[in-house]
Amino acid sequence: MTGALGALAVGAVGLGAFAQATTGMGFSLVAAPALIAALGPHRGVPAVLLLAVLASLLPLSRDWRHARRRDTGRLLLPALLGAPLAGWLLGRLDTRILAVAAGCGVLAGCALLASGLRSAFLCRPAGAWVSGLGSAGLNVIGGVGGPPIGLYAANAGWAPREARATLHAFFLVQNTATAAVLGVTLPSWPTLAALAAGAAAGMALSPRLSPAATRTGVLAVSCAGALALIATAV
Repeated sequence: MTGALGALAVGAVGLGAFAQATTGMGFSLVAAPALIAALGPHRGVPAVLLLAVLASLLPLSRDWRHARRRDTGRLLLPALLGAPLAGWLLGRLDTRILAVAAGCGVLAGCALLASGLRSAFLCRPAGAWVSGLGSAGLNVIGGVGGPPIGLYAANAGWAPREARATLHAFFLVQNTATAAVLGVTLPSWPTLAALAAGAAAGMALSPRLSPAATRTGVLAVSCAGALALIATAV
């Protein structure tokens, strides 16, 4: 991973880790478009998943006591059941189709999160199943399973620290399981260093940052990356 795309991917990993540490999600939304553009869908998605595991593990090591275990399990059940099926169905598609689908998935997720959509349905058991299955599909397509879970969390009314810890716990398990389905692509040392730096900065600065400002920045970078991913695949 060299050149301008490689440098962009390293920067996106650092920014994604920062977003993950401060909000509980956002790593894949920010980092996936650049990594998939730099490595291609079949290598980029597994790389995103492994890095996303680390991006959740670092802040969760501090906040694990605040995770809502029952809610985490309620979302993980459909997500874990849906991942193998999604991997089998989508594994036969052309790489360009996968790239465009991943970019469109990011854009759709950003639009839903930015709209502030709220629904009583998402707070019911059926809503957890829809959120978990949707997350599984998007995770296999482009390593971006966050938006459906983010919508569920936004409707649940959890306290900020509980929400962050619960999201970290969910993504840690989900991304580990999805990586086991798709295989592992080892990240480069520069991306690992960027992830560690971004996570450390996010963990240190999160009490001082406005959640609204952080979320706006994450969605803006995610949209730009998704558009670039689609453009390179067409």
